Amino acid sequence: MCASPLDEYCGSVFWNGSYLDREDPDLPVCLEQTVLVWIPLGFLWLSAPWNLMSLCKRSQVNTKGRTKLYLCKQLVVFLLFLTAIGGLIVTLVEDFGPNSSAEKNSAVYYTNPVLFAVTWILLLLCQEGVRRKEKAVDSASLFLFWLLLVLCDIFPFQTHLREALRLGEVRDVPRFSLFYVCFGLEVIALILSALADISPESKELVKKNPEAGAAFLSRITFNWINSMVVKGYKNPLVQEDMWDLNEVDSTAYISQGFNHHMNFELGKARIRFQKELKDKLIKIRGNSMEAPLQSNGLEKGVNQDVLMMEETGKKEDENKKKKKKKEDTNYPNSWLVTTLYKTFKWLLIESAFFKLLQDLLAFVSPQLLKLMVSFTQDKSRYAWEGYLYAVLLLLVALLQSLFLQQYFQRCFVLGMKVRTALMAAVYKKALVMSNDNRKESTVGETVNLMSADAQRFNDVTNFIHLLWSCPLQIIVSIVFLWLELGPSTLAGLLVMVLMVPINGFLATKARNFQIENMKFKDKRMKIMNEMLNGIKILKLFAWEPSFQTQVEDIRGEELKVMRKFAYLTSVSTFIFTCAPALVSLATFAVFVSVNSNNILTAEKAFTSISLFNILRFPLAMLPMLIASIVQTMVSKKRLEKFLGGDDLDSDIVRHDPSFNSAISISNGSFAWEKDSEPLLKNVSLDIKPGRLVAVVGAVGSGKSSLMSALLGEMHSTKGFINIQGSLAFVPQQAWIQNATLRDNILFGSPYEEQRFEDVLEACALGPDLKLLSAGDLTEIGEKGINLSGGQKQRVSLARAAYSQADILLLDDPLSAVDSHVGKHLFDKVIGPKGILQNKTRVLVTHGISFLPFVDEVVVLVNGQVSEVGSYQSLRASKGAFSEFLDTYAKEQSNQTHSKEDGYQDIVDLETIHERDDLQADSSLEDAVSVSLRRENSIRRSQRGTGSSFRLKKNDSVKPTEDVNETKKGQRLIEKETMETGQVKFSVYLQYLRAMGWGYTFWIIFIYFIQNVAFIGQNLWLSDWTNDAVDYYNITYPTQKRDTRVGVFGALGLAQGILVFLGTLLLANASVSASRILHSRLLNNILRVPMLFFDTTPIGRVVNRFAKDIFTVDEAIPQSFRSWILCLLGVLGTLFVICLATPYFTIIIIPLAVIYFFVQRFYVATSRQLRRLDSVSRSPIYSHFGETVSGLSVIRAYKHQERFLKHNEVTIDENLKSVYPWIVSNRWLAIRLEFVGNLVVFFAALFAVIARNNLDSGLVGLSISYALNVTQTLNWLVRMTSELETNIVAVERVSEYCELVNEAPWVTQHRPSEKWPEAGRLKFVDYKVRYRPELDLVLNGITCDIGSTEKIGIVGRTGAGKSSLTNCLFRIIEAADGRILIDDVDISKIGLHDLRNRLTIIPQDPVLFSGPLRMNLDPFDKFSDEELWRVLELSHLKDYVAGLKEGLQHEVAEGGENLSVGQRQLLCLARALLRKSRILILDEATAAVDLETDDLIQTTIRKEFSHCTVLTIAHRLHSIMDSSRVMVLDAGQIVEFDSPSNLMQKRGHFYSMAKDAGITSESMTSL
Repeated sequence: MCASPLDEYCGSVFWNGSYLDREDPDLPVCLEQTVLVWIPLGFLWLSAPWNLMSLCKRSQVNTKGRTKLYLCKQLVVFLLFLTAIGGLIVTLVEDFGPNSSAEKNSAVYYTNPVLFAVTWILLLLCQEGVRRKEKAVDSASLFLFWLLLVLCDIFPFQTHLREALRLGEVRDVPRFSLFYVCFGLEVIALILSALADISPESKELVKKNPEAGAAFLSRITFNWINSMVVKGYKNPLVQEDMWDLNEVDSTAYISQGFNHHMNFELGKARIRFQKELKDKLIKIRGNSMEAPLQSNGLEKGVNQDVLMMEETGKKEDENKKKKKKKEDTNYPNSWLVTTLYKTFKWLLIESAFFKLLQDLLAFVSPQLLKLMVSFTQDKSRYAWEGYLYAVLLLLVALLQSLFLQQYFQRCFVLGMKVRTALMAAVYKKALVMSNDNRKESTVGETVNLMSADAQRFNDVTNFIHLLWSCPLQIIVSIVFLWLELGPSTLAGLLVMVLMVPINGFLATKARNFQIENMKFKDKRMKIMNEMLNGIKILKLFAWEPSFQTQVEDIRGEELKVMRKFAYLTSVSTFIFTCAPALVSLATFAVFVSVNSNNILTAEKAFTSISLFNILRFPLAMLPMLIASIVQTMVSKKRLEKFLGGDDLDSDIVRHDPSFNSAISISNGSFAWEKDSEPLLKNVSLDIKPGRLVAVVGAVGSGKSSLMSALLGEMHSTKGFINIQGSLAFVPQQAWIQNATLRDNILFGSPYEEQRFEDVLEACALGPDLKLLSAGDLTEIGEKGINLSGGQKQRVSLARAAYSQADILLLDDPLSAVDSHVGKHLFDKVIGPKGILQNKTRVLVTHGISFLPFVDEVVVLVNGQVSEVGSYQSLRASKGAFSEFLDTYAKEQSNQTHSKEDGYQDIVDLETIHERDDLQADSSLEDAVSVSLRRENSIRRSQRGTGSSFRLKKNDSVKPTEDVNETKKGQRLIEKETMETGQVKFSVYLQYLRAMGWGYTFWIIFIYFIQNVAFIGQNLWLSDWTNDAVDYYNITYPTQKRDTRVGVFGALGLAQGILVFLGTLLLANASVSASRILHSRLLNNILRVPMLFFDTTPIGRVVNRFAKDIFTVDEAIPQSFRSWILCLLGVLGTLFVICLATPYFTIIIIPLAVIYFFVQRFYVATSRQLRRLDSVSRSPIYSHFGETVSGLSVIRAYKHQERFLKHNEVTIDENLKSVYPWIVSNRWLAIRLEFVGNLVVFFAALFAVIARNNLDSGLVGLSISYALNVTQTLNWLVRMTSELETNIVAVERVSEYCELVNEAPWVTQHRPSEKWPEAGRLKFVDYKVRYRPELDLVLNGITCDIGSTEKIGIVGRTGAGKSSLTNCLFRIIEAADGRILIDDVDISKIGLHDLRNRLTIIPQDPVLFSGPLRMNLDPFDKFSDEELWRVLELSHLKDYVAGLKEGLQHEVAEGGENLSVGQRQLLCLARALLRKSRILILDEATAAVDLETDDLIQTTIRKEFSHCTVLTIAHRLHSIMDSSRVMVLDAGQIVEFDSPSNLMQKRGHFYSMAKDAGITSESMTSL
């Protein structure tokens, strides 16, 4: 060693072994003066450039003030500089002073003070540099420097002291005192450098985001989140408590970086893709020369060519090839991963670095353990060695924890960022997606890309580093094992490797079961979904039992598969538990039997065991990781396909100001897809500014397509469109956002009160707002659920009117509204005198009555413009237009004979429906029967309380002040209750009760015995290792060896078998618990009153059946098992340590207390953050779904930017709870690992203290156990919180099991079989309200309806027409009064008895997926003959007979594969089948075309002539022939008489008839 020059340099010995070889070791002074000084200074000099960089930057004058803390730091360093100068002066005085001796001081006394002086100057600069850095509150490198310096100075500190104590005097007073002053200053500097230096300017920022002001120590221990954890513990966190995000974690920042890289990579991929296509072409060309090409292939673009080639290619492998081609080539691929890598590469590299350090440190502990064991065996070694090992164990473990947590933090944040980037990219893409692309994926699939696929990427990136870290860990541990045990390692390894294929096989089996299970789940959810969507029908027809059995059957199948799956899991658990025992058994058995000289010593055994423990993790993880990567590849393909698709062409529509018309199309042909036939051919149009143009044409003539073309949504194959000015668009199906009514109309424009009022007035929304309790601030549900179809259409029109755009495209906005409203809208908004009279308006319409008032009519026939001109000129020309008019006039002539001109003449044609409008509501509404809910939901949700009415009277009060008053009616949908606080213990008991107490006891007992076996096995091993001491240098008896190996193996096997048994029992128990909970839930939901479904979104109920039942089925048993195993594991470990070192019991109590507090704090916060995460996640998806369904509107108004911003805000809101959740996990882990590390430390410490009466086997055992305890502790808390999170599902399920039921289905009072024979109806002062806190909807109705009377019921929206039918069926119960049917009070009998005897033909035909037969007769009561008879009567016989399966024909979900007319006829067939004496007809508003309407009317007149019929009418024509008409207004009967008498009275009925264009003359003619 280079000792001699160093000896000379210090003037003393540099190194000598004798220093350490004694009871009280010390380091030589020379070493302390050189190496221990150079280490920290070297570190500082290396890291200085990083801190000095900000001094070199020529930035603007720095505004950051100098804080007190900064000045203190600089002062301390300045004082240190003075001490260094002092040291130099002392040396100089000694050497050259007046009384200097001949012997000069050695070089070190000159160099060290100089070195230090220079360093302190450098440090002053560094601290200034840190101050100038943007957003820096402290410097990690400076803190580490001070820490190193203090640590290194501890050695000279004790050397000086010990020397002084030994000599009894201080030899070198000046240097002695200078050193201690220096040391004191260094400690102060260390403390100061650990504090965050927050400038007053950034105080505010730090309040909103404490992380920004966290110092280095706080950052590595995650202390900065303490305040949130404490807050969350005291009371449940809410979204407002969330902190702001760091800028780098915000959506805008992430997606900007991602888009930048994506555009580049995608561009490259597109070029590659084109090149590949070309190569393929050339190749195919070569192959298929014999089939000459037509030249037009090239014009259609390359794709077409490739397809043509394929057809000419070899026939036999055509299919294979096609499939492959489909997958390979229709989109640019393999760019997503590189984009992600480039965007986040620094995060990846940092986390990889931490992972590497942690992996290497993991192998240091077993080596220390080995030293420790050999130390306890050799009693002659000095005690300080043991203490050194104990401290080193603690240090290594601490460092390992810190690195691991930093690695996890970075990985999870990376996962979060990847998810965010993908979500933002998908959203952005959706806004510019071309229509070809939109066709390929449904809204659901696109939302899935955002939720499922992005989440998959998130999960994989969390663990992506294991790809290289697992193999690394495996290799290193094998190397170490080889060093311990030689070749016999291979035996253990072989066992491990064999486990992998077995696990793989089990995993594939399990996957198949899972797939099968998903099939049943989907099937069950589909039925549940339909049941809940059509729950009204189920109740009206009393069909619940039939559907209940259907669901129960499927559930039974599902549970069968689940049980199989659970058995399979228990087999794999058995293998997993046996694995470590088998591995160690194989290794040790081979080791001792190969060679009789091989004796198993304690160090060998326990070092190997801790190495095997390290090995278990990578071996288990690799297959899982690979499987999840494979899954992610699927997501990658889907995302690449979606994000790589074509954008909408922005240059289809030009905006050239030189044209003098508002809209001009010159000779354009337009198609929906790139290469398909154009739908609109050779269209030329010229529309002058300010004109009102009507577009008419038969069904499918391309009216809506023309609108889309004007919006630029279609591909133009030739010609062009020029539009001058901004656009507003009213689509055929109104698109309503989930926001307040006002926001829906403003749509991002500023609010101007006067203009807003005018628009509301014109769009006839005034009366509707009066019904809405919060006025225009009422929240509209998803898809406008609490508005009727007509209201939605009016809101959509109001949005366009408010937008002040120059050109309005109106796609048939008048079809969804009643005729008098339509007239009003035309007069006030669209027509020549409306508020839009100066704008350019293009109106697609079927209302012929409006045509005389428009400036121009465009007639479309088969996608071509056949004529254009004014109404008069077109009528005169006798072309397509007059034909069109005549057809419709004829159809109506049988109903009206008056031939006056103007409105009266044509208004009856009112709206001529075409197929696409038929589904106006149903398709948008997820088949929620809107119109069925219509009046009641408006009234119910909006009647509010008295207070809100008071408000209406004195309108001067600003609505903002009485927020609380209006709340009651303002929210239609109650906010979902989010459970808060700790889950009650009763919930756990409830689950255990569902499992069965017997099962529960045996499960816990068996797991306990298994744990005992595990401890026994390890004690046996430690006893075995003591043989090494007993048989030292003696041959080891074979018999003894066999006993040792045998018992060891037997105990291992016993554990496996016990775990297997326990898991089997648990599987059975959990399956039975699942069964019980599900059937209770289903049973109750079907018996809940209709009101519940009106105020609860379907999704919420479905969620109980999907997500919560899934949790009960799969997650709870899993986490319950893990929790028991973890708990027992921890207890076992502590028991073993206490057995080995009894002192340890003293430590358990404080550790347990710390542990308990950390855990309680964490669980409370984490659970709430989890809930906030899921609550804030759904708005992202619902906003996305909304955006996709309203794309054309958003694009027409050019509001893409606003929606992008909104999306960023919603994602950020979600990240605000995800990020703290990630950090809180790290906060917990680092604290728990600290507790675990203390366990290791104390186990080692006490082993050293009591080493004289301990055998080495037990020491090894207790420490190797302790090393494992950190992980188990961590898991225990995880499992506890997971179990708590999951058990919430039981709580939520039981919440719905305890909802109040409606009246019983059957009571003792059963009516006679034939009741009601006559069908007399009597209302006696009948009052009803929807909810106790709301006003009456029907206010004292009294009337008498005789047998076989035909009654028409009319009234304005919200007058209580539908409520009347709801009362007859007792969908809502009476508040007062009675209804008698044939003198039986209907409130006294069971609901099913009542509902089975009445029949209703509802407004919206609701069908369920399943055979036709089930839709007519779910209980199989009737014979096929009867069914065919009613089909004949309802004019469906020919249609059904023509189907392949006849009555077994599968109806699609919601009846999608039948036309609306056919669905309506099926409902008629249902009614005919029931043959009851009372029929209620809720007449369909807009759903049925005139023919079907006719058919239904005639059938009803003929077949139900002997019945009492109540018709709720929206068109007055249909009830002009009834015996009496009841006019309702505000829940009271205002008129009740025959139609002719009412007409003469000139009251309400007369004015309604006049609005609908029915006059007394036309009456008489009927």
